[in-house]
Amino acid sequence: MKSIGIIGAGQMGAGIAQVSAQAGYRVLLSDVDIDRANAGKTSIAKGLARLVDKEKLTAEARDACLTRIEPVAGSSAFAEADLVIEAATEREDIKRAIFADVGKVISSAAILASNTSSIPITRLAQASPDPARFMGVHFFNPVPVMGLIELIRGLATADATVSAVEAYGRSLGKEIVHANDAPGFIVNRVLLPMLNEACFALGEGVATIRDIDTACRLGLNHPMGPLTLADFIGLDTCLEICRVLHSGTGDPKFRPAPLLVKYVEAGWLGKKTGRGFYDWTGPEPVPTR
Repeated sequence: MKSIGIIGAGQMGAGIAQVSAQAGYRVLLSDVDIDRANAGKTSIAKGLARLVDKEKLTAEARDACLTRIEPVAGSSAFAEADLVIEAATEREDIKRAIFADVGKVISSAAILASNTSSIPITRLAQASPDPARFMGVHFFNPVPVMGLIELIRGLATADATVSAVEAYGRSLGKEIVHANDAPGFIVNRVLLPMLNEACFALGEGVATIRDIDTACRLGLNHPMGPLTLADFIGLDTCLEICRVLHSGTGDPKFRPAPLLVKYVEAGWLGKKTGRGFYDWTGPEPVPTR
């Protein structure tokens, strides 16, 4: 495996592109247009520059990494990719449209993978050209820092596909875990009910944002509180995952908190929009209520 195609140049896609290029792969990075793809590479360059300033990376290694990343427009460039990873918005209709489009150009030996954090892989595979060469490869944010990848095989995924993607993941220096094709897989199946419950607690007036986060951070020995983490993930993403868990299992315990729905409807999506449970526009995050 030498060439990796990545669809989506946002935070997740750019992170996957960075770690892949640092591991020596040629990376084709695309988005809805070339400007967004170029913006993704620019964000990678800024992150690498910070590492150089902190003396955690040499300038030569930075330059070599950036040389391996090529922003591209559309999907035609993926004809030469060995592995194509979709890292778009966590909406099934968008992902299926991407798979149908890129499936027309990838080679008969290429593997197509989704970075979905919750949507069933067997169902997504219906939109791929060959379900045997399709699987889930769930990275965690921020990709360069987080050491885990969840691999999820669909009902038709071939053993050779799993072996090839596992070898790719390990070559990035990541720990690999395997999850069955169940809603939310492992991490989000456990994590999102906690984040959602924190939203319920806030909405019901159990405590303030600051006290909920402080209690969970110190009482559970977590690096950050659940509302802070939700802001980092993106409240829209949290809501979509809760909805997938709820619809996929039929269990009312996964029902999205009304307050979470309201924040998303207001466009308060967390750090990426400058406001969620915290105001992120200043030098330090400030609770919004």
